[in-house]
Order: sequence, then C-alpha cells, then structure tokens
Amino acid sequence: MGEVVGVGLIAHVPTIMLPRDERLAINDGKEITLVPGLEKLRKDVFESDDYDTVVVLDSHWATTVEYVISSHEHRGGKFTSEELPRGMHGVPFGYRGDPQLAELAGRFAEKNGTWITPIDDPDLPVMYATINLWKFLGEGLDKRWVSLSVCQTGTDEDMLRAGRALGEAIAASDRRVILLASGALSHTFYKLRELRKHEASDPKHIFSDKARAADYERLEWMKAGEHGKILESMPAFHTVRPEAMFGHWLLAAGAIGEEDCTAPGELYSEYENSIGTGQVHVWFPRPADGFPLAKDVTLSRD
Repeated sequence: MGEVVGVGLIAHVPTIMLPRDERLAINDGKEITLVPGLEKLRKDVFESDDYDTVVVLDSHWATTVEYVISSHEHRGGKFTSEELPRGMHGVPFGYRGDPQLAELAGRFAEKNGTWITPIDDPDLPVMYATINLWKFLGEGLDKRWVSLSVCQTGTDEDMLRAGRALGEAIAASDRRVILLASGALSHTFYKLRELRKHEASDPKHIFSDKARAADYERLEWMKAGEHGKILESMPAFHTVRPEAMFGHWLLAAGAIGEEDCTAPGELYSEYENSIGTGQVHVWFPRPADGFPLAKDVTLSRD
C-alpha cells in the first residue's frame, strides 16, 4: 500500500530563476527568502530516499474539460516560458515519470465523480510551475516526477474529488509520494505601469490589505493544522482571487483527508510579495500515524 509522505504549498515565481544579482536588485539589495527556503527544503527532505514519486499539482496547467495527468516514462528537453522568457529560457530538464501511478489516478476518477485523463504525448507542454520546482528540488536526484493539471472549469468540490482520486490511487499503489501544491495564495498583479514599484518582497506590496489579511489568516491555520477552516472559508478566500482558484491546494487537501487532516505546517520561507501576489513555502511533514487516507478509499485494483 502506498502513501503520501509529505505535502508542500510551494511558490514557483519566476523571480527564483533570475540570477542572484538581479534578485537583489529588485529587492532592495536583499535575497528573497524563497530561494534559501527551497535550498533548505531540498537538503531536509528531497535528498532523502524516503519517497519514490513527486506529484506536482500545477496551478499553471489550466485544462478545461477534464483533469490531465502526465503519464510519460520520461520527460526531457529545454524549457522556455512564453510568459517570461527573459528569466526562463533554454532551461534544460530531464526526469523519469510514473505512468503506473498516472494510470491509477485515471482509474479512480470515475469512482469519485470526476475525470482525470493520463496523457503521454511527447509534445505535451510542461509548465514552469513544474520545471522551476524540479530545478531546485529534483535536478540530479533519480526520482519520478508527475504533473497534474488544475481544471479551470472545476469548482472547489471538483478539485477535492480529483484530489480524492489521486489519494486513492496513491494508496492503491506501492509508491511513497510527495505532493507539491505549486502556486500562490492571493494572486492579483499590479498593472504594468505600476508593477515595477512593487517588485520587492516586503508584504506591504501585496495588492490589497484584504488579500494580505486573508493570506496571513490561512497561514496561521496551516501552521496549526486547521485544514477544515481553510476548506470551509473558501468562498471568502475566492474574493481575493487565489491563484488557480486555489485548486493546487484543494487537490492536495482532497488527497490527504480534507478536514480530517490536522497535520501542522512548517514555514520554509517568509510570506513574501511578488508584484502583488502572496508567496510562501509551507511544508507538511508526514504525521507519525500518516496522513488520513482519501475519503472512502478502496484499495482494490479492479
């Protein structure tokens, strides 16, 4: 039986890929804490042999009529971002996939009233919400990496259902899996002629007081393991426009038991601004008795 051995809400902002001197230049001469946070997370967690597969819940991969999970044996090439090629261009990448786990996720989708389609097309695009994290946390380590999309027509309930299917697939496998909810908290950008005034990481630059307060409130709940409060307050959080409807985190929550999960989070960075958006790394280690299984899990492979 497989299990989730760690979960992260992890920032993937393009700034982390800029050369250090450029990062300091836009942040009043200081390093953004997201970069040393990723370096510490790699050392503390990802350089261990306690996991087989990383599943990235990719907030930049917006599908429309279904969730899609990458099911390649291997992915590799060079990545250039269509959004910000100045900072992310010609980035080499190469990692093993996990087609067996991806196929299981597809099989458990119908049971949970949703649709997850495994795709292994060699020309399937990969997003920087996956690549940026792999460069820091996966490069040079022989682990499997898989990406799962966020369906842009999905509701909160749809996100949770897809997460439950993923959790059941993991439980039905022999994999020890890390889930990375790759994305931000509140996510409103300043307009172009204003945003360069708000590139520094200080939270005073978050787009609004309301957004900053909502982010801090959810960070306190995460640190306390009060995941139920996050879920029940989603209508209020939607008013500050979390990235990808917070689908990356809702997928993770569905896979680890939703409100039944009380695992506390550890901050691996400060809460930081990125041109108006709320960015942070929060890591949830495996509880001593494991994460709660997805609801109504059936371990049969039939």
